Amino acid sequence: MTVPEVAPSWSTWREALALWFARTTLRRTLKIAAVVGTLLSLINQGSVIFGGDATVATWLRVGFNYFVPFCVSSTGFLSATRRRG
Repeated sequence: MTVPEVAPSWSTWREALALWFARTTLRRTLKIAAVVGTLLSLINQGSVIFGGDATVATWLRVGFNYFVPFCVSSTGFLSATRRRG
């Protein structure tokens, strides 16, 4: 007999922050950020990087290409797991 897994949920900002950085959440959101960030970086900065013309500004843009999908996927996860009432 298996014990049903309890879905994560939150109702306070403290719980939301803890859930944002929970291992199970990060496992999902970091995978999404890696895939989407890589695709965005290749599309938006690929020619600059592979052309050897990357500057610090280019690498900052690449960083944001990973950071934004991480925030979006994390926010979506929190939105789906919020307890109301």
